[in-house]
Formats: sequence, C-alpha cells, structure tokens
Amino acid sequence: MKFAVSLLFFASAFFVSLLPAWGQTEVTADSVKTVYVFDMKSDIDPRMNRKVRLALEEAAEKNAAMIIVHMDTYGGAVTDADDIRTLFLESKVPIHSFIDKDAASAGALISIACDSIYMARGGSIGAATVVMGGGGEAAPDKYQSYMRSMMRSTAEARGRDPQIAEAMVDEDLEVEGISEAGEVVTFSVSEAIANGFCEAEVASIEEIIERNGLENYEIYRYAPSVAEDIIAFFLNPAVSGFLILVIFAGIYFEIQTPGIGFPLAASAIAVVLYFIPYYLTGLASNLEVVIFILGIILLAVEIFVIPGFGVFGILGIVCILAGLTMGMLPNDQFDFTFVSSGKLFTALLTVILAAIVATVLIFTLTPKVNQWESFSKISLASTQQKSDGYTSSFYSNDLLGKQGISHTRLMPSGKVLIDDEMYDAYSRGEFIDKGEKIQVISTEGTSIRVKKVQA
Repeated sequence: MKFAVSLLFFASAFFVSLLPAWGQTEVTADSVKTVYVFDMKSDIDPRMNRKVRLALEEAAEKNAAMIIVHMDTYGGAVTDADDIRTLFLESKVPIHSFIDKDAASAGALISIACDSIYMARGGSIGAATVVMGGGGEAAPDKYQSYMRSMMRSTAEARGRDPQIAEAMVDEDLEVEGISEAGEVVTFSVSEAIANGFCEAEVASIEEIIERNGLENYEIYRYAPSVAEDIIAFFLNPAVSGFLILVIFAGIYFEIQTPGIGFPLAASAIAVVLYFIPYYLTGLASNLEVVIFILGIILLAVEIFVIPGFGVFGILGIVCILAGLTMGMLPNDQFDFTFVSSGKLFTALLTVILAAIVATVLIFTLTPKVNQWESFSKISLASTQQKSDGYTSSFYSNDLLGKQGISHTRLMPSGKVLIDDEMYDAYSRGEFIDKGEKIQVISTEGTSIRVKKVQA
C-alpha cells in the first residue's frame, strides 16, 4: 500500500514538472507570426487591382501580423491606383512597401499609402505626373489635379510631407531645398530617407521584418489559386483569339443550319469563356457585354427581318467587333486616355486576325465537313435514296421544275410563292433575296428545294 502511494506521488510530481515545458511549447507555437508577402511588379491595372484585393483577403484569413508589398513598377491606371491606396489606408494590418528599384507614378502613390517604406540600393520613388497611354505626353489637367489631391491627402494620412508628395506630380510646384520649378520630385534612397519618404535602405524582406521587431515568424507568399490560373489562361491573347474564331464560326453555321443546335451552343459557350475572365479582372464591364449583345441583335434583324445587307448588318458587325475589342482593354466608359498603344494594338490585332481566320476557315472547310469521320458521329451525312425505298415527300412531283418567286429571304430557308400558293422552301446554300425568281429542283422532305433563276 505504501509502495502504491509512493508510486502515485512520484508520478504526480513527474507530470507536474512537465507542465512548465508544455506551457512554454504552446506559447512558442502561438507566438509564430505570419508575414504575408506579395509582388507588385507589373502595371497598375484592373488585374493588379484584383490581385491586391485577393491578397489582402487571404492575409486577413491567415491573421497576418504584417504585409509586405515587394514593389517594382512604373505605374499605371489612376483609378486602380486609387482603389489600391484606399485598401491600404483602411487596412488594419500594417503594410510595408519594399521598393526594389522603382516606384514611379501610381507606384509612388501606393507606396506612400503604406505604413512604412523601405528601399533597396539603387531604388527610386516619385515622378507621379499622370501621362497618356503612350507614356510620353502629360494627361489633361483634370487628371493631374486628381492625382495631386490624392498624393497630398495620402501623405497627410501617413504623416509624410504633403507638399513634397504633391511636387512629385506638379512640376510647377517649387519646394525649397528639394525641387525647382519645371521638374517633378523623384527621390533616390538617401534623399527619400532624408525627407521622410523611406525608413531605411534594406537588402531583403527579412531585414524589414527584423527592423519591425518580429523574431519568431514565417513568411507566406501570395500564389494564385487554380481559379486564378484558369482565368489567366483565358486572358492569353492566343486563347481569346481562338474563342473569337469559335464565336464567328458558330454564328455562321447556325445561320446555315435552321434550328438551335451544336454550332449555336459552341458559340454561346465561347462567348461566356471570353467575357467572364475579362469581366472578373475588371477589364470588361457591363457596357462591353451590352454592345456585343446589341451587335448580335442587329445582325439577326438584318438576316431574318430586313432583306439585303445594309445599315443594320454593318452596325451589327461593328458592335460585335467593338464589344470584343473593348472587353480586352482597361477603358473607363470609352475613355482610352490611359490605354497604351501596345495594348490597343494587341487587342485590335487579336480580334481582327481571329475574324479573318474564321472567315477563311468557314469557306474552306464548310464543303469538307460532311467528309470528316468525327463529324459523321454527330450528324447524318449519308443520303437515303428513293431507289432504296426511302420516301418522305410531302409534295407532288408536279412541282418539279415549276417557277415562282421568293416571298421571304431564303437564308437558306424561307417561303416561296408558286402559282399563288405559299410553300416552305430552302435553297442549295446560297442566300436568295425576297422577290427573286426561283425554280423547284426537289420535292423531297417537308420543304421544297429551290434554286435562283438567273435573269
């Protein structure tokens, strides 16, 4: 009995002695801080805007103690820069900018919105004058005024000199001892430190973390999700061009084949896959989608309602091409001030080349489609001859060879008048305008087959 009590006593003492160690282990694990890092090394545009939002949301989910923006950018769209700087100013997690070489224009605004700024050797910050899409000519004064106001208010919010921040935009603003009239402020590392626009020169992200007093930490770097990778895939101009090709080909084959079928479905899927990635990244808006749909409606009116090919048809094609092109560009309600000539050229070239290739393939491959083995699996390409016992004629053979006029446009199906009687009819593939003289060449099926009689 005494032995059992003694054993229980020593066991209790042993476990009690372990408690401090267990407690220390738990505290150590809990004290590991997450430092969230993401890159800003491309143009400030709707895609970067979306990336920043996703990164900040993920940083919040991970309870990050600190966010570091690894920056090297020459700027971009003012509207997207404004969105990002607002997100930074409202962030409850400290955000630090690590300028690895350049933070110009919109990049300077975003850096100033951070809680602190660190710069690598040879880095620079400033030159925030708003320029046109080409990159050389200054934008109109309304944009400069907007940028000056944002730079000034952002600097005030972060305790930096608002006059210097404004002088990064306005070349006419002179700051004593820093800049003269006729030049915008651009700071090197030492100049930025001296004027309160940089905390220190650093060589790495780890050095920034240590300067902020974090010793037990882990670095988590932003990585696009699978969904973002898929979106990026469909944003590739080559993929966009292929989808445009499918859109045009699907519309054409659906017109040639009455009824809703595979061509229309393929075209509709291509439209969805084309616009959704651009819409999610902020490049395409409701306006571009509406313009595209309007183009489809105008083209349908021209084909099915109004004879001939005129204003509606041309406007429809223009709207379709315009909707597809503008959907690829970061325009603001038809304002292309900040769209670079390179991006505009790429978008136009992608849409136009895809339309040309689609046209060439349509007229080259259409006669050969029925010969494809894969196509024969989803369509009836064989002919059921009357001599083999097949018959499905709804009309008398007396109609063969008779002539009449087209009551509606045949595209290739429509209605014709023969001996004052109305018949459903279809052509051999060509379009026949309303009022054209026609001749019956076949009475098999539920519609008679006709051809245009040449004058």
